[in-house]
Amino acid sequence: MTNRNALTSADILPLADYAKVRVETRRRVSERKQHRRIEVGPNATFYFENRETMWLQVQEMLHIEKGGDEQLKDELAAYNPLIPDGSELVATFMIEIDDPERRKRVLNRLGGVEDTAFIQIGERRIKGVPEADQDRTTEDGKASSVQFVHFPFGKDDIAAFRAPGASVVVGLSHANYAHMAVLPEATRAELAGDFE
Repeated sequence: MTNRNALTSADILPLADYAKVRVETRRRVSERKQHRRIEVGPNATFYFENRETMWLQVQEMLHIEKGGDEQLKDELAAYNPLIPDGSELVATFMIEIDDPERRKRVLNRLGGVEDTAFIQIGERRIKGVPEADQDRTTEDGKASSVQFVHFPFGKDDIAAFRAPGASVVVGLSHANYAHMAVLPEATRAELAGDFE
């Protein structure tokens, strides 16, 4: 099924036009992204994506690399799958550890972590579905430090999530990394806008 929220080449500004609005656009989107980010445990951060964050990502890649129409096609193919389709939330989550040796040790113990992501609303747990573009755990069990996960919601789940003040938890239930975080109300309200 095609995502009607997907970006097309018509949505992308020409480089010269984007350069004129780049500073203000980056500032505006950066402010909004503050409410789309949540730390889960000491090392994982979830960044919830939407059409605007992915539009900015495509524009920035084109601005920096200046690869023209061929690059645009590749960027749209890479980032469109991360735009919520109106009945889901989509997150990039990163295992963020500055020390390379420690990061390697931790990632070596987190194979399959992408399969343990969840969002819980009250008693209802919505299991994350990893992006299927590639396997992000190596054959020897090492996890990638960057993961992409979709959270498919039913109508009742959406209604529960949208309720002001709803208690929503984001977490990972991996045997070697079981952590949860409650979404602040500002984050819940911001993410509620991803549903149509």
